[in-house]
Amino acid sequence: MVDVARWWNRLTGRSDSPEPVTSAPSAAPAVAADPESTQDSGRPRLRGLSEIYRFFRENETPIYFISPTAYNILGIDDWVSSMRYICYFDSFDGGHDHIVVPSHPGPREFDTFESVNSYLLGHKEVVDYIQARGTGYALFVMFDEETERLAHELGLTIALPPRELRERIDSKVETTRLGNEAGVPSAPNILTRCSSYVDLLTQAADAGLGSHLVVQLPYGDSGRTTFFIDAAEDWDHHAEDLLNEDLKVMKNIRHIPGTIEACATRHGTLVGPVQVDLTGFEALTPYKGGWCGNDCAPISLGESQAEIREMARRLGDRLYAEGYRGVFCMDYLIDLDDRKVYLGEINPRISGASPLTNLITSRYGGVPLFLFHLLEFMDVDWECDIEQVQDRWRDFDRWSQLVLKQTTDEVEVITEAPASGLWRMAPDGSISFVRLETDWHNVSSHDEAFYLRVYGVDEYRYPGADMGVLLVRDRMQTADRELVPQAAQWARAIMSKFTGVPVSAERARPEDLLYGKWL
Repeated sequence: MVDVARWWNRLTGRSDSPEPVTSAPSAAPAVAADPESTQDSGRPRLRGLSEIYRFFRENETPIYFISPTAYNILGIDDWVSSMRYICYFDSFDGGHDHIVVPSHPGPREFDTFESVNSYLLGHKEVVDYIQARGTGYALFVMFDEETERLAHELGLTIALPPRELRERIDSKVETTRLGNEAGVPSAPNILTRCSSYVDLLTQAADAGLGSHLVVQLPYGDSGRTTFFIDAAEDWDHHAEDLLNEDLKVMKNIRHIPGTIEACATRHGTLVGPVQVDLTGFEALTPYKGGWCGNDCAPISLGESQAEIREMARRLGDRLYAEGYRGVFCMDYLIDLDDRKVYLGEINPRISGASPLTNLITSRYGGVPLFLFHLLEFMDVDWECDIEQVQDRWRDFDRWSQLVLKQTTDEVEVITEAPASGLWRMAPDGSISFVRLETDWHNVSSHDEAFYLRVYGVDEYRYPGADMGVLLVRDRMQTADRELVPQAAQWARAIMSKFTGVPVSAERARPEDLLYGKWL
């Protein structure tokens, strides 16, 4: 963009009247580009981390992260001066200088993540804000055709892979194919359709999968589209979802689930720290097997860490050849019986793994992984020693994030809610608010946590809703995947700070409260 060219000319001492440069990102080549191949492109060329830091610090092209909350890439604005967050939920009660929350009377109903982003882009206050500040780049966790249309009408360039490509890769069927081509196999499985439980068992037996099965639909949150089928009763309970649908049927292995975020770039795939999933803990989520956080420690999983990082690197290189650029999340499974590592699924987006990834890579490695995503879409050429960068991300402290869903059945209008910021736990398990804090790097001890609130006063709370997320400087599950007592204490203590009243007859009760995944 023109602002990028002006920045480069100031840095190099050239005239400040360059030929205009297109804001549209160039198409991704099928193979990683030679660093010398773009020297005559006419675009600024950043050599090494120092110039990359300076570019983002002085960049004037607006970058907007549009999402229900800022959580997924909170803190990137410390590195990118032009970054702003446009959010639906006012998590910091106006206390974060770079978060814009338009006004809306009372709670609204949304049935998808994408519908929130489309609502924000169509809001007059957001339109006026972007037009006054200037067009630039847009970032989303999720976006659909309507979101895409609204962004383009505002003159925004979406700094993400094409929607059609993301949707195709998002399919668990496509994930299996791409993983196989990259040498990253899935757990033993078949891709099929089933007309009955007997049909399911017959096909599974023919494939040697046994009778204890995991059945997944191609799309959707794993906590809601993954079904554990051990008996006819399990099939009957979920038959409406599964009958004659495309299914991935897997052997139910005893496993450790986890995830790792990586970034596919023109110079190869950069890989973040290995994270272990927290899933299905009743203190955190009402969904059996549902994701409810991650913990991250350099000593966890032993030698499997190196294998997982290499799998993510191979998968990223394969995705880049497919035309995909930027960050993605690779879920993995470690078989507890033979220690084999399998591909779980690909999340082709900014994801729930992004917060811990960027915290650790910036705090301990000096550069957040997400900067390399932005470099792939901004109008610059760049180069640096990515092996050296990877080495800087190897050594770090223990961290966890706990996603707190409402696990009880009440539907209420919230009258009191805990504030976002720094909280401290006393030896008896009680907690106290320390101060408003927007920087989670300031969690300094094991008895502190950074809390980001989602639902606040005058919003609804309901079963399964994401009420907030806690970032803790310690592991929150044991090596054998039991929730540590402190994790349950944190969850109970934070949730006890919410109070509410039943929905009155005068106030319309939402018809569909099934969607509440905002992180």
